[in-house]
Amino acid sequence: MISQDDFSHDWIADLSKGRSNGQSPIRQETNSFGEYNYHLPLEDSSDTEQTSDLDTAHLLPMLETKLYKRRWLMLFVFSAYSMSNAFMWLQYSIISNIFMRFYSIDSLAIDWLSMIYFLTYIPLILPVMWLLDNRGMRDVVVVGSAFNCIGAWIKTSTADPKMFAMTFFGQFVCSVATVYILGIPSRLASLWFGQQEVSTACSIGVLGNQMGIAIGFLIPPILVPNVDDMNELAHHIRIMFYISAGVATLIFILVVIVFQEKPEIPPTQAQAQARNLSPDEYSYTASILRLLCNKPFMLLVVSYGLNVGCFYAVSTLLNRMIIEHYPGEEVNAGRIGLTIVIAGMVGSLICGIWLDKTKTYKQTTLAVYLLSLIGMLVYSFTLNLGHLWVVFLTAGVLGFFMTGYLPLGFEFAVELTYPESEGTSSGLLNCSAQIFGIIFTISQGKIIDKWGTLAGNIFLCIFLLIGTVMTGFIKSDLRRQKANLQAEVQTVSKMTADLEGTVPPSESLKERKF
Repeated sequence: MISQDDFSHDWIADLSKGRSNGQSPIRQETNSFGEYNYHLPLEDSSDTEQTSDLDTAHLLPMLETKLYKRRWLMLFVFSAYSMSNAFMWLQYSIISNIFMRFYSIDSLAIDWLSMIYFLTYIPLILPVMWLLDNRGMRDVVVVGSAFNCIGAWIKTSTADPKMFAMTFFGQFVCSVATVYILGIPSRLASLWFGQQEVSTACSIGVLGNQMGIAIGFLIPPILVPNVDDMNELAHHIRIMFYISAGVATLIFILVVIVFQEKPEIPPTQAQAQARNLSPDEYSYTASILRLLCNKPFMLLVVSYGLNVGCFYAVSTLLNRMIIEHYPGEEVNAGRIGLTIVIAGMVGSLICGIWLDKTKTYKQTTLAVYLLSLIGMLVYSFTLNLGHLWVVFLTAGVLGFFMTGYLPLGFEFAVELTYPESEGTSSGLLNCSAQIFGIIFTISQGKIIDKWGTLAGNIFLCIFLLIGTVMTGFIKSDLRRQKANLQAEVQTVSKMTADLEGTVPPSESLKERKF
């Protein structure tokens, strides 16, 4: 005979086992497609007091949640779209010396072909965030992929020394698409993925962008060799533009056919509760103001901008830094950039998995930020040693931590700002990154021209140190985790009370520490 207490403990253990799989099940069914459906009691809460320091969350009943296999397809389609756009960001700067000669322009003009991505983002991010909140994620992704496709086709007609103005316009159109990309990973992860995989999903979403950067480092030096004949050079440039336009077109068609807004049943309790909010309860302007008054989040906005701005500057100016010390090594400059990004992709994935396992957002973010600073210092002082293998090694270490930081910032922001829109918090983070990206790229470029690469890299190290200190002052407040846990605590208490035939003491819930 099993006692009532034993049964209660077994049920709670089953609940914990379900949580480890990203769900909060009470009764699990498997359909013919291998999807998991969890049915939970939809009852009125007996205690709606607010808990601890989370002002916006109440103890609410558990709602039905479900994970769909097609969530991985949504993530793949978005990642492919992000990859295509990121490739076109760097296809000029990684072979900047070739394009400077082809279009008869100076280095600053080439840098602006990359920095236009940063500049476009700043005025457009607020309207695009409004569009994301009011029209939904699918409309934003479709419009963004359309801009990406159009910009790619505009550039196919610019393989001519007199067509720099048109290639700049094509790059501008592609840069508009970026505004529709950078805030999506955390939003997509929250809408489609379970509690124990949301950080990993966000990391994979960022991974698509990093894969595009990696291809942007690797492919242009191969497709566009540094030949003297201008007609032959124009032919190679035209081939590169047509390939990128064809890929962008295929991805646009795929987005239109496949990409969906959100699953019919939400994947987590936090999303289930968010769906129950009336549209009248949400104000986009009020959300922005709340975020701007959120001190921990604003510290993260600045520190995130400093780190990612440094990454943008290093990526944009990499060709100039390598060529200064290793003349004629355009192909290896691309390979070094590839090493930075591939190592960063590994770092992003590991950080995402680590967050899902530990939920140590501040500790992980601070540790990776500090290691990014150390990596930048090592890279700076070994760049001029005359050994390319050393540069490959130090660049890989730098990329592992600096690029691995990207999804950490997104996920930490969601935790600090829940239940605000993930797209809004991500958008503000990226706006900061674009501003610092422009400042750092222009400033480091001028420093390199006057004092050399070491001085330019030390300039970036100073701001990475400032960002590390700021990260240490961020007060961690894991609001999304609290919302999910509170719903489970409520259900455990009610089920235990039903089994024992008593009413759950509300005080025990109020005293629960998170």
